[in-house]
Amino acid sequence: MNFDHKIVSLSSLKKNPIDKTKKIVLAGGCFDILHYGHIVFLQQARKAGDCLMLLLESDEFITAVKMKKPVHTQQQRAEMIAALGYVDYVVLLPYLKNPDNDYKDIVQDIHPTVIALTQGDSRESQKEKFADLVRAQVVIIPYLSSFSSSQLITYAPIFRD
Repeated sequence: MNFDHKIVSLSSLKKNPIDKTKKIVLAGGCFDILHYGHIVFLQQARKAGDCLMLLLESDEFITAVKMKKPVHTQQQRAEMIAALGYVDYVVLLPYLKNPDNDYKDIVQDIHPTVIALTQGDSRESQKEKFADLVRAQVVIIPYLSSFSSSQLITYAPIFRD
């Protein structure tokens, strides 16, 4: 099956906005090593509305902000996430040079009904301000600490032939 129709650029989303009659849930992240914690997050986020739109960070973001080399390219990550039934749209984010203003603009353009966050999100207060701008509800989804990508990579056994 091909899920390319679910993967959109930020510029194409501005040209062809999604149906505003739906209860749009906006979430975001890197999703470099897709794991059970991600699946639970996406499932819970989707339950909060009719349409789950995921903002997918760029490879440059992972390198510059997370200080890690991405395992998968943004396109590969987008294809994996688009294949999940919970996700309606994957928005490919460019590397945002002015993240606070750029994210604010994105939230105002999409105008979600709900913004889904992971418990303990370091940018929670900023995202709550963006939600207030568009009168969106903030839904906080519990963090499953045993499924952190960093832990999975760090502690994964090494197999040798």
